[in-house]
Amino acid sequence: MNRKRNFLFSLIILIGSSVLFPACGGKKGEEKKPEASVQPASELERLNQLIAKDSRNPDYLVQRARIYNSQKQFQNALNDMNAAIGLDSTRAELWMVKADALFGLVQVPLAMEAFKKVISLDPKSIEPYLKLAELSLYIKEYQQTLNYANGALKIDSKKTKAYFIKGFVYKETNDTARAISSFQTCVEQEPQYYEAHMQLGILYAAKKNKLALQYYDNALRLKPNSIEALYDRGMFYQEAEDYNKAMEDYNAILRIDPKNKEACFNLGYIHLAYLKVYRQAILHFTQAIRCDSNYLEAYYNRGISFENLGDIDHAAADYRKALAIYPKYELARKGLERVRN
Repeated sequence: MNRKRNFLFSLIILIGSSVLFPACGGKKGEEKKPEASVQPASELERLNQLIAKDSRNPDYLVQRARIYNSQKQFQNALNDMNAAIGLDSTRAELWMVKADALFGLVQVPLAMEAFKKVISLDPKSIEPYLKLAELSLYIKEYQQTLNYANGALKIDSKKTKAYFIKGFVYKETNDTARAISSFQTCVEQEPQYYEAHMQLGILYAAKKNKLALQYYDNALRLKPNSIEALYDRGMFYQEAEDYNKAMEDYNAILRIDPKNKEACFNLGYIHLAYLKVYRQAILHFTQAIRCDSNYLEAYYNRGISFENLGDIDHAAADYRKALAIYPKYELARKGLERVRN
């Protein structure tokens, strides 16, 4: 049994503020230093002092909310934005920061309404279209996702992120040709787009097309220590029966992350299933078990390795351990019956 990890890129929705953190400006006279001789220890403390003096200034509130969002203190950010919008509900940036806080609190419908409010106040703002596209993809509303992504592209036809989101929709709906086209547009417009290179690698690997290697190599040039790129390239080599290169990638992972159980397991599996070097397989499966003491498949495959060496006692012990973890594990049950006979 091959422990193949299907490394699927999850949708990453950026929670942080979509508006650059502005300098603390405002009306004349507001830039004076605090009267106290002790300077604030942080930007947050400085804003706390300013808000204590002038709680009706929405600029201070939105600046503090952005900090709260960056610190994942989403409820505090939402409280500030509700207060700021109560003072001035006509500013798109306030609704944008509120929407970020709402999504951080997993209040997706309210976040979507807030992003729509941004569009109504600032129809040329591209960021709310992208955020709505991301959220629609998150809840698997694929046509809506495409609509919002296309809305962003009407504002900026070269907005790479919109093509990336469309690529995800096509991938999720099994339209591989359009997915590849969208991700290729990403890398043509932005050659440094690591995630798009990875997606192209995954899609071509599923087709067993060697172009996958080109995109994994590109991804690794951009992020030389990318464990996911090394793993996926290793899996491609493994399935293509190029075991030496596969093992090179898995060993590279272990130099970065010595406790990566999947790399340990796959090294063990190659030695067990293909190279028939059972003692070496045992070493790798043992390392995988050290990384995860409940690694069901590692116990089972180590048991197979012991069984192939004629070490029935250790094989039986591993099959029993696998069954202790998952009593319905049929392969381990059959293995135990086999060594008992």
